[in-house]
Amino acid sequence: MTDTPQLPAVSREWHLVSRPVGWPQADDFALVEAEVRQPGEGEVLVRNAFLSVDPYMRGRMSAAKSYTAPFELGKTMQGGAVGEVIASGAEGISPGDHVLHFGGWREYATVSAKQAVKVDPAAAPLSTYLGVLGMTGLTAYAGLLRTASFKEGDSVFVSGAAGAVGSQVGQIARLKGASRVVGSAGSDEKVKLLVEEYGFDAAFNYKNGPVAEQLRAAAPDGVDVYFDNVGGDHLEAAIGSLNVNGRIAVCGMISIYNNTEPAPGPKNLARLIQTRGRIEGFLVSDHYDLQQQFVQEVGPWVASGQLKYRETVVEGIENNLEAFFGVLRGDNIGKMIVKL
Repeated sequence: MTDTPQLPAVSREWHLVSRPVGWPQADDFALVEAEVRQPGEGEVLVRNAFLSVDPYMRGRMSAAKSYTAPFELGKTMQGGAVGEVIASGAEGISPGDHVLHFGGWREYATVSAKQAVKVDPAAAPLSTYLGVLGMTGLTAYAGLLRTASFKEGDSVFVSGAAGAVGSQVGQIARLKGASRVVGSAGSDEKVKLLVEEYGFDAAFNYKNGPVAEQLRAAAPDGVDVYFDNVGGDHLEAAIGSLNVNGRIAVCGMISIYNNTEPAPGPKNLARLIQTRGRIEGFLVSDHYDLQQQFVQEVGPWVASGQLKYRETVVEGIENNLEAFFGVLRGDNIGKMIVKL
């Protein structure tokens, strides 16, 4: 193991102390100090530089059975993070290297080298490996191209379109030859961003009127693909505007994550019979085989400026929780990042 002088003794980290009912509250969490564990064989100690907070984390705060294990009470929470290796007990990773890993919600993380991926801060800003070139980017790419079977000439509707995933979905669709790209967002500022910066053909503020009516006005010829980040009235509206052989990829349903009672389903599911439509949910973890293809195709778009991205950056581990709350409220434009 490589010895590095003046390694930290303690790290601040966030624990889940009670399971939220409805909207999470500050007293469901605690910021604590924990001893930093030196890396053993096959491990690395990372000083985190950027942390990710994401909507899916709300589901892990519940004890309900899901596709991934819930956060443990009284234990450090987890999430995507990128940082600098300061001590290593692993072959192939040295102090000074930068890695992407899953030991977020803390200042320092000791993780298995098998679960750490080396990244190059010279090739792209470190924060992008949590967003546009990371899991959120791959989510957009796989969901649109594989799950929704996008093809050139399709008309595409994206909900939550100013978020990290949605903004990338719309731009990839445009770069791949969509006939029309429409997005919904929660503010007039975000609507302007979608059209003027991200190149959407049309966008609307879902708070300004019924989603179904606004979607019909924005996509009068219907939609072939709907990428769902919201659920609820957005999903029902998309089914109502779906063209024959239309496809719906369900990535998330943030509108129901904090519900205390089951949300009612769309009232117009029977329309899928007429349209021969398809709805399919997906998880990015099922599509890691696309990672290399994704980076090869999307990386040059990002480097050339053809695919634009935004980040909302909150500074300080002490503000990690507020950044997460901000994601649930829709405060972020693009990827929500915590900078340490």
